[in-house]
Amino acid sequence: MFSGNADITIDQYHKYKEDVQLMAKMGLDAYRFSISWSRLIPGIQPHVTLVHFDLPQALEDEYEGWVSPRIVKDFTAYANVCFREFGDRVKYWTTVNEANVFAIGGYEAGFIPPQRCSPSSAQSLRYNCSGGNSSTEPYLVAHHMLLAHASAAKLYRKKFQDKQHGFIGLNILTYGFFPLTNTTRDISAAKRARDFYIGWFLNPITFGEYPDTMRKNVGSRLPLFSKSESNLVKGSIDFLGINYYLSYYVKDNPDSLQIKDRDFMVDTGVERQPVIENGTSTDEIPIIPWTLHGLLDLLKNTYGNIPIYIQENGQQTQWNSSLEDWSRVNYMHDYIGSIPDILR
Repeated sequence: MFSGNADITIDQYHKYKEDVQLMAKMGLDAYRFSISWSRLIPGIQPHVTLVHFDLPQALEDEYEGWVSPRIVKDFTAYANVCFREFGDRVKYWTTVNEANVFAIGGYEAGFIPPQRCSPSSAQSLRYNCSGGNSSTEPYLVAHHMLLAHASAAKLYRKKFQDKQHGFIGLNILTYGFFPLTNTTRDISAAKRARDFYIGWFLNPITFGEYPDTMRKNVGSRLPLFSKSESNLVKGSIDFLGINYYLSYYVKDNPDSLQIKDRDFMVDTGVERQPVIENGTSTDEIPIIPWTLHGLLDLLKNTYGNIPIYIQENGQQTQWNSSLEDWSRVNYMHDYIGSIPDILR
């Protein structure tokens, strides 16, 4: 959990010992956590995800952080410190958490730091955006994230991997996208949604270029890779980290592309509605394992048989609800129990 400011949420910073004891009692054998860039320099606090929606304020003030290509050099220097200091103990490095959500939420909608969006947008009034341009900045930020990730991966492979025997990857928030109807338009819309939310990052990493659908809809607002940048980004992950919670039925919405001042959401040209099943509470994330099956099959068939780690997956519960949270237990039981079926 996080907030858009410095308010305390789950407070793991102070409760990590208690949390680790709870995990040990539960029998967990793995634990994903993060390095906070702004806490590491100065100071040392080891984690394995290098960026989780945070950035030193000095870089935000100096050149607007991820909006600027200068971030690539600074991020690589930061990653170098982490690899050097902690690489003898860390074997799996995730460079950016939910890179797609970071770009959308931080620079198109403004609901996560640094809360940038177009001043005239409804989101600006809702989230008190500090500035920005929802039409261009998400694409710039994603571009710089890909280059920063690839630069750090190149450094790790050249300088540290042979000695430390670790792996480096990137994390995105994934959704299952399924056509609302069996029409050609909705089938194409579902593919377009996958291109925008998933292919946005995985196409450059796998093929060296953004999806054709994005280049068509976004046009000159979508940055281009030089030949050397394309070669740098392509093949830059040893594994893919995914966070998964929800899936959507997708309907074609071509009228949105007629809007003059478009943002990321409008550029997709689709309408979405959540995939739910009978009996699911409106306060709960639906338990539908087949949607995860479809997503994993898509990733394998489209982007190759690269190792995938499901780094986040879980059920929400109401604030101050009972610790007898059987909805969460059932959610995890059904999804974890379904994984062997995918591997058969």
